[in-house]
Amino acid sequence: MSDAENLVADIELLGDKLGQAKASITKRFIGQERVVELTLTALLCGGHGLLIGLPGLGKTRLVETLSTVMGLDGNRIQFTPDLMPADILGSEVLETSADGNRGFKFIPGPIFCQLLMADEINRASPRTQSALLQAMQEKSVTVAGETRPLGTPFHVLATQNPIEQEGTYPLPEAQLDRFLVQIDVPYPDRSTERDILLATTGVSEEKATAVFTAAEVLAAQTLLRRMPVGESVVELILDLVRAFRPNDPSASDKVRDTVAWGPGPRAAQAFMMAVRAKALIDGRLAPSAEDVIDMARPVLSHRMALGFAARARGDSLSDLILETAESLSRHEAAA
Repeated sequence: MSDAENLVADIELLGDKLGQAKASITKRFIGQERVVELTLTALLCGGHGLLIGLPGLGKTRLVETLSTVMGLDGNRIQFTPDLMPADILGSEVLETSADGNRGFKFIPGPIFCQLLMADEINRASPRTQSALLQAMQEKSVTVAGETRPLGTPFHVLATQNPIEQEGTYPLPEAQLDRFLVQIDVPYPDRSTERDILLATTGVSEEKATAVFTAAEVLAAQTLLRRMPVGESVVELILDLVRAFRPNDPSASDKVRDTVAWGPGPRAAQAFMMAVRAKALIDGRLAPSAEDVIDMARPVLSHRMALGFAARARGDSLSDLILETAESLSRHEAAA
């Protein structure tokens, strides 16, 4: 078989396996297919996901289930106002051996895993939140002057309460940019909520089963990078990212009037990976312009901010992203 034929066969095989993973996840996380797909997208791209929603919508349950299904060693940290960086990273302690010698021993924190659930991340202080910055970017942490690698692969899936709630600290822009996608977790519809009630209030519950291993997740991430991306899709991604930078010549008057600051190059990188993952999950061999539109809000919404006047008017960032993405897509198609 040629390289192209091998690539097609590998993509099709991975697509089947992802279908099994989704089926296993939805045994415990009922409904919310969009949320499941975006979470899998973050893992396939080797990135991190930020799940935003009110308490009680199953975010913790989703991450725990994902750890089982993807075969990853998972840890959970409950972020609270009194949590300290050492509680996440670990610390050195003075230890006395049996022969009386004394020395420092490193006690690793819960961040040393493959899938870290940062639960209610915005309830900790900015100092503690910043403990994740190096880990999320470099997949390692530095403690007491020594750099230590984390698990392979390493992913952070953070849950966040809406910032309007009391006792929350907004995440800094540099940390938000490190999340590949923002995943909004809405209330379930009535039919889904009925299924949840019946499935979770009985004597027993469905259990998720492992579909992937850590090695297979790494192989899937490598395969994703081999997927071809058409020139028109690349140009649409660049047009869209640059269109939301208020000082860019291509930005519309509405964007200049609405957006305080726009996405950087990391957003375009996230786009390239996310549209590939979207195509793969849907069982296609290459992404399309429709994938760019579909992934625009998850990739861009946490990498932008409304200006003061726009917030006062009650403007919606999500609506602006979708409107601009569809407009650029139509323009590209016409050209």
